[in-house]
Amino acid sequence: MVSAAVEEGPRVSPPGSPTVGSCYIVAASPTGAWVGKQHNLAAFTSGGWRFIAPIDGMAAYVRASSLWAAFRGGAWELGVLRGCSVVLAGLQVLGARAAAIPNPTGGSTVDAEARSAITQILGAIRQHGLIET
Repeated sequence: MVSAAVEEGPRVSPPGSPTVGSCYIVAASPTGAWVGKQHNLAAFTSGGWRFIAPIDGMAAYVRASSLWAAFRGGAWELGVLRGCSVVLAGLQVLGARAAAIPNPTGGSTVDAEARSAITQILGAIRQHGLIET
């Protein structure tokens, strides 16, 4: 298999009327014709179901959700992207997480409105995991 596209995320049981050429990710505790094929890719052919056992690092595009699924550590991860950086139009916009930045305190002139805005900005950046807490 060079590149996979599946109809939807992990399913417990096969669809009632699959079309030839459709492919699915089998859930961890499958039933019906998929018993014993947990985590496999199940492809429906003119000869019935064919199964492909996943290997670590295998990826599949999930059509129903427009997400990527990757098989890691014995399970499928949906929608998780892993990498070192994000580059858009040749410009790195995300990289490794930066060190923590403390909330503003002290100073000879206190601007409560600015301090509040900075604290909210830092909170949002921490929530997105861009800087440590």
